[in-house]
Amino acid sequence: MSDTHAITFRVNGREHALTVESRRTLVDVLRHDLGYTGTHVGCEHGICGACTVLVDGAPVRSCLMFGVQADGRDVETVEGLGEPEALGDLQEAFAAEHGLQCGFCTPGFLMLLTAFLRESPAPTDEEIAEVVASNLCRCTGYQGILRAMRAAASGRGEIAQPGAAPPTA
Repeated sequence: MSDTHAITFRVNGREHALTVESRRTLVDVLRHDLGYTGTHVGCEHGICGACTVLVDGAPVRSCLMFGVQADGRDVETVEGLGEPEALGDLQEAFAAEHGLQCGFCTPGFLMLLTAFLRESPAPTDEEIAEVVASNLCRCTGYQGILRAMRAAASGRGEIAQPGAAPPTA
């Protein structure tokens, strides 16, 4: 018999009420129960960062957090940053600066860097490099990601704040 809990939390501003098993991770609840498949499952050990989401504005490895721990909290996923026809500024910078190749790690980087830019809107190159080093990318060599962060931080656009409507063209 499994231990289940009724929880309610918000994802990208939308409230969800569901019953989850205590043992299930937040990444599994997001992907399999709620359909937020932009959050990727990589190492399942909290090392790679592909599963990074924001919980109450802070970056969290969703493979290390139980779904029940999201009860009453605000979760942001990559789907909340923009739409395919109206990408967010950081997403635009990643595309313009070739900050992605296969794209598997990209959602985790976007969420991590969104939180970072909200706290540090004018970071130094050293600060950017330190933050970027916490996530793994096997394809890009990180240079495009670093350029994208510099572009986003240079004032070419504003980083979306929690609960803000997606950008429009």
